[in-house]
Amino acid sequence: MSLNLISKYNVPGPRYTSYPTVPYWEEDSFSLTAWKESLKRSFSENKEISLYIHLPFCESLCTFCGCNKRITKKHEVESPYIETLLREWELYLEILGEKPTIRELHLGGGTPTFFAPENLKFLLNMLFRKANRDCDTELSFEGHPNNTTKAHLKMFAELGFKRVSYGVQDYSEKVQKAIHRIQPFENVKSATEESREAGFTSVGHDIIFGLPFQTKNDIIETIEKTKLLMPDRIAFYSYAHVPWIKGNGQRGFKDSDLPAGDEKREMYEVGKQMLEAAGYVEIGMDHFALKTDSLYKALEEKKLHRNFMGYTTSSGASMIGLGVSAISDSWYGFAQNEKSVEAYQDLISDGIIPVFRGHILNEKDLIIRKHILNLMCHLETNWAAKEDYFRELPEVLVKLQEMEADGLVSFSDTGLTIPEKGRPFVRNICMAFDLKMQAKKPNTQLFSMTV
Repeated sequence: MSLNLISKYNVPGPRYTSYPTVPYWEEDSFSLTAWKESLKRSFSENKEISLYIHLPFCESLCTFCGCNKRITKKHEVESPYIETLLREWELYLEILGEKPTIRELHLGGGTPTFFAPENLKFLLNMLFRKANRDCDTELSFEGHPNNTTKAHLKMFAELGFKRVSYGVQDYSEKVQKAIHRIQPFENVKSATEESREAGFTSVGHDIIFGLPFQTKNDIIETIEKTKLLMPDRIAFYSYAHVPWIKGNGQRGFKDSDLPAGDEKREMYEVGKQMLEAAGYVEIGMDHFALKTDSLYKALEEKKLHRNFMGYTTSSGASMIGLGVSAISDSWYGFAQNEKSVEAYQDLISDGIIPVFRGHILNEKDLIIRKHILNLMCHLETNWAAKEDYFRELPEVLVKLQEMEADGLVSFSDTGLTIPEKGRPFVRNICMAFDLKMQAKKPNTQLFSMTV
């Protein structure tokens, strides 16, 4: 790839797990009442929901991590937190008014396997007791290779879980030491093999490029080892360096220890080539899957969806986020829970949905969100239908003319397509549609770089 293109388009930009993105939510006009009404509206149209459960506890701090977490070795926090989650679930069930069907459930963190298997089993059984499930319900969790035990896997498998993702990041000892994430290949190998033995049909690995002290050879070595295990899915992420948001959590190394933009892009290119040669297909942005995996099938059937959990196979269902900092998405609105464990628990104990900010989408937001989702999931969008057109569209297309000249996007009379050359710049293309960001350009950096 041309270094000129990398330099030209390496600007801060969102990953578009939502539109509008969180910094541009209109919080002044948001209310808990409006959020509840948006959820009721969505549920009246579709009785299926997705559940995201945020389990924030970790025993040690990984310095690359941008997630909301609480570092502790005190496992007595487990039961009180689970009790609060279940009370929050009851509050949402009161809003819905009838039993929902769980289409998808994901446990994220933090480190979900910080929790004991028996505590997780209790949580899940209590959640399922108040909802319907069917054979298509997709259940998944994020596992840490160092502490996901056979007991965890057996419990999850017995409850119907078929998918797990493990954070690998990089196998270089120097890189692992810098990010405070020491996990030998043998640990990942054991976790992967034990997951398959337990009956999991989709095992994913997360790999990150652009980490401190990381080199192209480190990426090559990491993917060579990954090929020995052939996980069903691979998330191949660019490291998001956002210390101005996450504070000391991402200050375990100096900015000068990070590879430059052209080095990062070379890491991505060589990694992508190796993964595709091994039989993986690139899915949207940052994700790869074998053709036997449901994520690839969703791509082929144009059912791929993107939300705060990343790429999913479930579209159309409301997503309810339970737990500290969890974000919910009714399609018509977004809402985020309190980020402090104590504040979250206090509100729940008072019988209050613990939302502290959100955004209700207007008609134009909904149209633009649809276009950005199309681009992020299918690398194309169109406005042939009257309901997909918006007044500022001609201005958007003018903004994309230079990218068209660079061969990164191609137009038809009523749509646009992102060719292979433009795939690495999908975030830049989506930014042309982002009217919220254009109307209120930030004075300080809010997002990670696009390359």
